Amino acid sequence: MKFVIQRVNHASVSVDGRVLGSIGKGFMVLIGISESDTTAIADKMIAKMAKLRIFDDADGKTNLDINTVGGSLLLISQFTLYADCRKGNRPSFIKAGAPDMAESLYEYIIEAAKKYVPDVQRGEFGAYMKIDLENDGPFTIVLDSEDLLRK
Repeated sequence: MKFVIQRVNHASVSVDGRVLGSIGKGFMVLIGISESDTTAIADKMIAKMAKLRIFDDADGKTNLDINTVGGSLLLISQFTLYADCRKGNRPSFIKAGAPDMAESLYEYIIEAAKKYVPDVQRGEFGAYMKIDLENDGPFTIVLDSEDLLRK
């Protein structure tokens, strides 16, 4: 599982000109799900994301988590995070989770994230989406479950 976490001042996602989710300060998160991912892995990824201290405190140090600053989440499914570009010029997505499994896990992630952050907005699984955001910093972190679970 991969989470690309962008600290934002605001972000929104739309499909066919209709806004599905919109947040102010918080994280816009692209979520890639592989064929080997599980709810247990999702739980670890969500907990780590929610506890990341990447917002500035009064001294300008990245010391505060998303809840401390009253931030929101915008969670977007993004299978292209599992693009394999090693051979040729057309990416392969063989490592991305099958759509039914990935959609189920994406829905699980959205609900589980609400246990940590009260305001969770979302995109639409499998849809062609337009994302508008203002990255704050810019500050972007990639969480990869392979790295997180490595001992």
